[in-house]
Amino acid sequence: MATQKTEVWQRGPVPGIPPLLQPVAHALLQAREEVAEIMIDFPSTLLWERPAGMASAGFHLQHLSGVLDRVFAYARNEQLSQLQFDQLAAEGKNAEHGIVTNELVIRFDKQVAKAIEQLKITNEHTLTDYRGVGRAGLPSTVIGLLFHAAEHTMRHVGQLLVTAAVAKNGPIQN
Repeated sequence: MATQKTEVWQRGPVPGIPPLLQPVAHALLQAREEVAEIMIDFPSTLLWERPAGMASAGFHLQHLSGVLDRVFAYARNEQLSQLQFDQLAAEGKNAEHGIVTNELVIRFDKQVAKAIEQLKITNEHTLTDYRGVGRAGLPSTVIGLLFHAAEHTMRHVGQLLVTAAVAKNGPIQN
């Protein structure tokens, strides 16, 4: 039986992160730990399985990295690059290119590290600054985008947990 670890938010402030952004950092670091644990020994052959028609574990892993990259770009007041659009279009595609579980976990780990570095240099005085999202320039703010990135990440981690368990073990029994 695994020992219960203290959650990231209970470990105190993340060094270098502005106080108002601590919850975002805590959520992203928690997500990174949970993804690493969920995906231990997860067979790459199951990455694209869609139990009960749910999104695949591979999709969730790709989306976790992609959404952080895209939303943090908007928070920097940048438009998406062609590479980001290409990665968005590839989310959920099958393993025709030989993608393996560990590569997707490492990609997410690196994306969280990049996000943490961005949080460290985010000026708290800019948190309410307007940021346009997408080609339509939908209204948001720096803090709105960073909070959304954290909550959206945790939502997909929860979905990944269920999808990976069902893909590996079959339907959950009562």
